[in-house]
Amino acid sequence: MGPMQALQRLITFARRTPREQLESVRYHLEELDWYWKIHKPENQRTTYVISLFGGGRLYINELMLQNIGERTKYFRKHLIRLHPGPTSFIYSYHATIKYASRFQESPAVTSRILEAVRSRFADLIFIHRHPLDSLLSNWVWWRTYLRNTTHGAVISDRYKNTDELCEDLDQNFLEFKAFADGDPHFYDAIPGPRFLSFPEFVEETELYLQAATLSLRLEDFMVDPLKEFAKVLEVMSVDLDLSRLIIDPPKTKPYRYLAVKEKVPSFKNFIDELNGETKKRIERIGYQLQP
Repeated sequence: MGPMQALQRLITFARRTPREQLESVRYHLEELDWYWKIHKPENQRTTYVISLFGGGRLYINELMLQNIGERTKYFRKHLIRLHPGPTSFIYSYHATIKYASRFQESPAVTSRILEAVRSRFADLIFIHRHPLDSLLSNWVWWRTYLRNTTHGAVISDRYKNTDELCEDLDQNFLEFKAFADGDPHFYDAIPGPRFLSFPEFVEETELYLQAATLSLRLEDFMVDPLKEFAKVLEVMSVDLDLSRLIIDPPKTKPYRYLAVKEKVPSFKNFIDELNGETKKRIERIGYQLQP
C-alpha cells in the first residue's frame, strides 16, 4: 500500500462515527486472528455449530440470534475460523470429518476444531435429524441448485404437499438414486467435487456423535424446544431466565420419509436394500428404519 492510499484510508476512517470506527477495528483484529489475544472470554469457549447438509443448523442459528443477548455480536454464520485459545466467537457452518464434500468445510479444518475441543478451547454443537429425511431434503436442494445455479430449495418451498414430492420422486427416481449413491455424473451441470453419498452421510453423522460436546436431534426440538435449547445455553455458558423464553419448534415435518416410503415403492426398495453397515449406523445414531 502506497502513502497516498494509506492517507486516504486514514481520512475515511476519521470520517466514520465512533461506532463505525470500533466495528472497523474489531473486524481487522478478527481478520488477523488477534482478537482472541485481547478479549477475555471469562468462562466462555469458542462455539462451533456444525451440521451436515439438511440437518437443521439454520433453525439453531435463528434460536441463538434471537435469544443469546450480547453474545450475538460474536456470531458468524456460514463461516469457520480457528483460534489457538478460547474466544467468545460462535461459528456456524457445514463440515465433514472423514470425506471431502462440496460446500462443506474439509476434514483438515474439522480435525483442528476437534483438537480445540479436546484441548477445552472450544465446544462443538452438532445438530442432526433422521438421515433419510435429510437425504430427501438434500436431493431437492441439489437438483434445484444444479438447474438454476443460484440457490437450492427446501421441500416446503418446492412442493405444496408430500403427494407432490412423492410424484416427483417416483418420476425421477434414477436421478435420486444417482444422488444417493454419490454418482459424480449427477453434478455434470456444474463440474466440481460431489456431495456425500448416503452411506458416507450416515457415517459422518456417527463420527460427529462420537466427537461433539453436545449432539442435538432436530426431532427433539419438535417435542420440547425449550428443553433442548437449554442444553445449548448451558454448553455456551449463557445465563438466561428460561421462564421468560418462548421457543418455537422447527417448521419442517418430522419423519417425512415414512409417508414417502408408503407412496413410492422404489424408495421403499432403496431403504430395504441399504447395506448392512449403513443400517446398523442409523440405529446406532438413534433412529429406526421402520416406525
